[in-house]
Amino acid sequence: MITIRFVADHRLPLPAAEIETFARHLAGRIGVPGLAAASSPTLGGVEKWINAIAGDLLKHRGACLVIVGEQQSPSVHAFAHAINHALGNAGSTVLYTDSVEANPVNQTESLRQLAADMAAGSVEMLVILGGNPVYDAPADFDFATRMGWVPLRIHLSLYEDETSNLCHRHLPEAHPLESWSDARAFDGTVSIQQPLIAPLYGGKSGHELLAALSGQPGRAGYDIVRGYWKSQKPSPNLESFWRRSVHDGVMEGTAFPPRNVSLRPDFAAQNAAPVIRAKQGLEVVFRTDSTIYDGRFANNGWLQELPKSLTRLTWDNAAMLSPATAQRMGLASEDLVELRLDRRSVRAPVWVLPGQADDTVTVHLGYGRTRSGRVGTGAGFSAYAIRTSSAPWFCDGLELVKTGDRYRLACTQTHHSMEGRNLVRTGTLDDYRREPDFIRKMGESSSPSLSLYPGFQYTGYAWGMAIDLNACIGCNSCVVACQAENNIPIVGKEQVSRGREMHWLRIDRYYRGDLDNPETFHQPVLCMRCENAPCEVVCPVAAPAHSHQGLNDMVYNRCAGTRYCSNNCPYKVRRFNFLQFNDETTPVLKLMRNPDVTVRSRGVMEKCTYCVQRINEACITAEKESRKVRDGEIVTAC
Repeated sequence: MITIRFVADHRLPLPAAEIETFARHLAGRIGVPGLAAASSPTLGGVEKWINAIAGDLLKHRGACLVIVGEQQSPSVHAFAHAINHALGNAGSTVLYTDSVEANPVNQTESLRQLAADMAAGSVEMLVILGGNPVYDAPADFDFATRMGWVPLRIHLSLYEDETSNLCHRHLPEAHPLESWSDARAFDGTVSIQQPLIAPLYGGKSGHELLAALSGQPGRAGYDIVRGYWKSQKPSPNLESFWRRSVHDGVMEGTAFPPRNVSLRPDFAAQNAAPVIRAKQGLEVVFRTDSTIYDGRFANNGWLQELPKSLTRLTWDNAAMLSPATAQRMGLASEDLVELRLDRRSVRAPVWVLPGQADDTVTVHLGYGRTRSGRVGTGAGFSAYAIRTSSAPWFCDGLELVKTGDRYRLACTQTHHSMEGRNLVRTGTLDDYRREPDFIRKMGESSSPSLSLYPGFQYTGYAWGMAIDLNACIGCNSCVVACQAENNIPIVGKEQVSRGREMHWLRIDRYYRGDLDNPETFHQPVLCMRCENAPCEVVCPVAAPAHSHQGLNDMVYNRCAGTRYCSNNCPYKVRRFNFLQFNDETTPVLKLMRNPDVTVRSRGVMEKCTYCVQRINEACITAEKESRKVRDGEIVTAC
């Protein structure tokens, strides 16, 4: 899976059903043969967007790129390829190769056929490798009921999940970090996957299970993978070739050669404009969740408690509405509604999201698990309940019914008010050219040198951190990296709802402008290492202290839990261990923790450390080698 994220200079809230029309007319503006560039009444006020985008693309022929999301229709993908071809991007910014799969299979149709065969009684034994179709198969397949008609059902899976619950045998699957395997990159390059540890619970990989079912029980994954490539590349130097491939991580000479492609003469006829029909009800858009994806990571507490980029929600999904749509329907965030689609329904809380397209409801997959371990079970609602094979990503006809009930959602930004302190300050390149110091001047009325306290003299190292705010997209990867590095515990939905989440680093989100289509800003907030830190002067036991290297240190053994430092911090970057959150007894969890960082118990203030252990390790190494720390030698977890 490849995930690409961008920061848009401009964005247009557009219903999913109108994307194809937009792409068609953009292709016509670019000059794709057979597609007229005439205006369309269905585009409304977005004609200027098409003209502006087409103008920019035409100015950068051969050096630009047009891509679309994987959730879009085949026609939209075809238009993107046609646009890239018309712009001369093929061969420069776009490369074409053979398909990674020798015989590509339509997975949805294959699953549909399986469901039909089970209903007909044609399946005597069903073996499921790693999937969870009882939970995530399209609702119209009725997979759970039909699977019950199979005489023998076997499931290989990391967890005992919804599918395992309906199987006769559940086999523990080895984690990818515990098993040998191989994979192909998008360009065909083969990579050998080698395990980092032996299976903790005696799990078996899919290769080993299939070998057992084909009459080769007990054959190890290493022998299976190596044996396959031995048959594919017979050579007297196989051993050296194998060892080099494992060492390098990629197998030499396996990339597919680039292919020259051209636009079909009948492209326009093959992609005729669809018949426009009247829209029925609201539009529903299905998306995978930004943290737990399609539900496969629902049992991961770090990801469940990781705030979503725009909503800042944790432990739940919601039905997202635009402010205008919510106002028209008399709804507010946390109102509980019933989503009805094609005689199927599910109850969901509402979340009003600025920038959402009007009359469009976005729901995220991956929640509503009924068997997902202690962490993920019961969190959120299952959008799969109304998702069908005919409309896996979007469709109209959704009916939204108010229930009159409320549902509490755990959002992490409601209590992080800056009280007018202008934490986020923005400007344009022209602003900078007119006044390079405009950012500071817009937020401060007096000289920053005025202080009651004497300054600090640094004779050695002085540490700081710079974050490129133009590059930040609010993905929160740094937040979960910090959590893993510093053994930060999860606290659960109830404690997050009280404002007690323990993340030492957060990404605040702010809006500016019209709520229907605002500018969105992401602001990373960690311990600022203030030169004149207000936390240091109020602590009665001197737990926070200014180091000789410019760091705002925290002496945890001194901390008495007064929380004066948190009250005095303008950025609110300290966290307090109200309860004993860490599990100190489960053996496997001890393997998860960073041994360089102490696991602290309740009643202690926590904050970002700028990865002090990494700084100290580099300093000690440099001192042993009689040199200074090199630039770039220290890389923090975030």
